[in-house]
This record gives sequence, C-alpha cells and structure tokens, in this order.
Amino acid sequence: MSKILAKLPTEMRGELKDPLGEIYTDTDELLADAGDPLVAVGDIVTYHLLEAGHRPAAAIVDGKTERERVERKVLSAIEEFDERIDVANPQSTITDDLLEALSTALDRPDPTVVVVDGEEDLASLPAVVAAPVGASVVYGQPGEGMVLVHVTDETQAECRDIIERMQSDYSQIESILS
Repeated sequence: MSKILAKLPTEMRGELKDPLGEIYTDTDELLADAGDPLVAVGDIVTYHLLEAGHRPAAAIVDGKTERERVERKVLSAIEEFDERIDVANPQSTITDDLLEALSTALDRPDPTVVVVDGEEDLASLPAVVAAPVGASVVYGQPGEGMVLVHVTDETQAECRDIIERMQSDYSQIESILS
C-alpha cells in the first residue's frame, strides 16, 4: 500500500500556479530547447511529445486532463510504451510508490510510462529533483501550454524547497530519489 510522503497544504495551492519554466505552445520548439533525458508529466503533454515523434525517457500519466478523462486517442498513444509501472497516488500528494516508480523509470534504458491511479498533479516536483542536471521536465499548464523546466542545481533546489514546505517527510523522499 502506498504511503503518502507529502501532502500539499491548502495555503500553498496558489504558489504552484506559477510555472517553473518557460511555457510553450509548439511541441517542436519545446523539443528543440529540451535537455536529455526528457521527463513528461501529464497525459496531454505526453501525447503531444509522442505525436511529434519523441518518446520521453519517463512519462507520468493518470488518464485525465484537468480532472476529466482524456480522449481514447490519447490513451491509445500512451499505451504504446514498452515499459509500464502502475502506482497509486491520491490528489495533491506524493507517495512512496510514485517516487520509487519515477526513480525506476529514470534508471531504465527504455522509455517507461508510470500510470497513476489517482493524480499526478504534483509529480513534476519530484521529477525535477530526481532527474539529472541537464535533463528537462515538461508538464502542462492548464489553458496555457506546456512548461519546460531545465533541470539545474537551482531548479532542483527550488523544487526541494517546495516539497520540504509541504506537509512532508522529506528525508524519506530524498532517500528514495537519491
């Protein structure tokens, strides 16, 4: 059973509405600027990358966009990953299962999709922390486009800080991601 290691307090919700990186509406432009490996968080973002001919090293999806079920064509495209890990992760949380799956996906030589039962709404934060410097994490910004986060020491520190300020057991999170 999944253990919740971080929960987003209500008072922090507004803080996460600001994008962590530049917003793109053109997938090809995003890919031209992205580092390697590329981690995708969200079904629609993953779908756009796949449609552009790029399979991210790791993708974290939950079958929803803005809390509504995604179209069948999106699900079908995502099902084409050879490697798949299923996890449970409730809304506004980060579980140990999600972190372990993310870590495993990044370590695998083949692109891997992490399919979340629940929500992947906060997965971009640990993805930035877990990905190597030089990588990129892309996630959706509702109504605006795709946010590209270049993984640097600075962006990792920013995401660590956000997670630490949540109701979290950061030492356990860090032990899973390192």
